[in-house]
Amino acid sequence: MEVIKQQLLTGERALFHSKNLQISYSTFADGESPLKESQNIKIDNSMFKWKYPLWYCKNILIENSTLFEMARAGIWYTENISILNTIIEAPKTFRHSKKIMLENVNIPNAGETLWNCDEISLKNVTVKGDYFGMNSTNIKIEGFQLVGNYSFDGVKNIEIHNAKMLSKDAFWNCENVIVYDSFISGEYIGWNSKNLTFINCTIESLQGLCYIDNLVMKNCRLLNTKLAFEYSTIDVQINSIIDSVMNPSGGIIKAEGIKELVMDETKIDPENTKIITGDIKYAV
Repeated sequence: MEVIKQQLLTGERALFHSKNLQISYSTFADGESPLKESQNIKIDNSMFKWKYPLWYCKNILIENSTLFEMARAGIWYTENISILNTIIEAPKTFRHSKKIMLENVNIPNAGETLWNCDEISLKNVTVKGDYFGMNSTNIKIEGFQLVGNYSFDGVKNIEIHNAKMLSKDAFWNCENVIVYDSFISGEYIGWNSKNLTFINCTIESLQGLCYIDNLVMKNCRLLNTKLAFEYSTIDVQINSIIDSVMNPSGGIIKAEGIKELVMDETKIDPENTKIITGDIKYAV
């Protein structure tokens, strides 16, 4: 394997169509698409400072490196890429790519990142930015922090463990989502989704968890959550008082209490929903 070490690489397509390289302690400065169409590349302790660094690539390993803000739209149409112990400051990273593994990665400017990708593994990843993960599939996440709205819109087959998410409108238009041991705060969580499951989670959401086909919640808490479950089919166990529930389509609710329950017979059939709880204040 050829070694490139402590080099300043400039100009468009500086290492275009490269194969079998080890790149260490080097800087990709001004010049678009420096590694476009490259394969079998190992990169460590290096910096990317310009646009489109890794398009149409295969078999890439990046460690202890930095993608600066101007390395935007950096990794598109790429297959089999692993990134470890790295900062990705650039927005719009990862589009139409597959077999992505990120571990100990910080993405502080993650607007429109990880779109239309497949086979994704994230471990100890921190993200800040809106529209993260849109329309991606087959995702596994362990140890995750997100600040950004409209996350994971349209995803399919995602499993999340030990996350903290501050995200308005998370998990819209999704299918097959399961979240364990996590905290989520944001308005209107989960609308228009199918097969959405939360286990051992704490959720705060104004008018969240509505328009869902098959919502399952086990050993969860709902804090400051109003107008929940509207037109959703549900099987939920809530270990707290729910502020209000509005017009669920059917299923079962187990909760410590419900401050306000709205069951409008002109919109749903109240007989389709079983409620097991303490004191309930009814309002129609």
